[in-house]
Amino acid sequence: MTRDKITLFDTTLRDGQQTPGIDFSVEDKIAIAAMLDEFGIDFIEGGYPGANPTDTTFFSRKRTKQAGFVAFGMTKRAGISASNDPGLTQLLQAKADAICLVAKSWDYHVKVALGCSNEENLESIRDSVKAVVAASKLSMVDCEHFFDGYKANPDYAIACARQAYDAGARWVVLCDTNGGTQPPEIREIVQAVIASGIPGSSLGIHAHNDTGQAVANSLAAVEAGVRQIQGTLNGLGERCGNADLVTIIPTLCLKETYASRFETSIDREKLVGLTRLSRAFDELLNRSPNHQSPYVGGSAFATKAGIHASALLKDPKTYEHVEPESVGNFRKVMVSDQGGKANFLNELKRRGITVAKDDPKLDTLISVVKEREASGYAYEGADASFELLALKTLGTVPDFFAVESFRVMVERRFDSHGKLKTVSEAVVKVLVDGEMVMSVAEGDGPVNALDIALRKDLGKYQSEILDLELADYKVRILNGGTEAITRVLIESTDASGARWWTVGVSENIIDASFQALMDSIVYKLMKNRQLAGKIAAE
Repeated sequence: MTRDKITLFDTTLRDGQQTPGIDFSVEDKIAIAAMLDEFGIDFIEGGYPGANPTDTTFFSRKRTKQAGFVAFGMTKRAGISASNDPGLTQLLQAKADAICLVAKSWDYHVKVALGCSNEENLESIRDSVKAVVAASKLSMVDCEHFFDGYKANPDYAIACARQAYDAGARWVVLCDTNGGTQPPEIREIVQAVIASGIPGSSLGIHAHNDTGQAVANSLAAVEAGVRQIQGTLNGLGERCGNADLVTIIPTLCLKETYASRFETSIDREKLVGLTRLSRAFDELLNRSPNHQSPYVGGSAFATKAGIHASALLKDPKTYEHVEPESVGNFRKVMVSDQGGKANFLNELKRRGITVAKDDPKLDTLISVVKEREASGYAYEGADASFELLALKTLGTVPDFFAVESFRVMVERRFDSHGKLKTVSEAVVKVLVDGEMVMSVAEGDGPVNALDIALRKDLGKYQSEILDLELADYKVRILNGGTEAITRVLIESTDASGARWWTVGVSENIIDASFQALMDSIVYKLMKNRQLAGKIAAE
């Protein structure tokens, strides 16, 4: 049986740029384009050359090896010929394989945003597409606000799409720009467009996620006949984001209802790199991955409840809809106060820690973990701390050093220039091989000062922690009031690229931070000696 090809079009470098807090540099764009290209995406939209210096520089040369490199821009302005429109000219001169033109397809926007007649807008679409085709570039048209436009004036919305197709556009993309259209409406309207004479093999879908249905709407459009899907990595985009290709791709590849009828450029071998791609992208943006993302999230194949874990260990299909390995993820039976003995045995086994099911130390470990989680610890989010606790309970953690005491001072004073400033200073006394070492450090806040002082002099171990870096620091207040119990989670990394998480809990935020910092350093020393399991460092 011949399967239809679904073309994958990534708009991360443009739509993702519109996400609050995201600002791609040229270097960022080059790196992201390379990641997408290597993964196997069909088309990569790079941005709007001429709109800003970053995009103009980015399009000074072709940035992909296999994927189609796409420039995005507007159709020509009304009243100006295509050859005299500076924006369109810059698009045609960009080092791109294809040009995606955004065109108004809602008569309300034609009147309000463009300030021209419906006929002039149709002329702009026609002449702009013809100019792209004449320049020997693949032409695509994003029909902006198409679904809202269709509901307001179906004849005109379809006329805009037909104008693009008849002028030579290879792809006519129907955009749910406001993100409010529902899946049944998507199917009905797409079918109407196909009935008007535009084949589904030339239609695409561009869905926004304002009702949380961008993925569902994209798949509904495929069911109705479109053969191109536009979306972004991890669903980035303005407002609530765009359709998430990281969710769409494995659904198309792994779910029989789609896999039996459609094929994509991502085969099973490439799909294994999906989790790595998603997390590498978040890492480049310095964002924490969404643990509950479908397929690739840290919790996507995680089981916490004991009864679920017991069944999962007997047969993973009891609580998994696909194999974690198919998308490069892994199964995780989490250690928590809801976990039974099966959880702990599986978690220890994955770390290379062997313990008999009837070993009293295992019962001790379970008891300690549940008691600590009742007081505020969260080991499911602090794998390194759990591993250290397990090893200590089983009696296999070396005594590298001991902190005899520490003191942290915060002083608010005027400096020599008369400016008011707050200074934090920490003093730490550490015992290494029977020798007492005292370190003093100032920092940007008390925790930073303590961190610097603690790592300032560890004697013979000092050289081993020079590449240790604190990557993230999170604080959560577990109850109300200034005397509240505080939980601190610290993410650490080193030159190897490994990352691990440690936790501390106390009514004193400095003490909670100190606990997490200590675990991080000890774990690093254990890791250097290959005494720590690989999972916490992933």
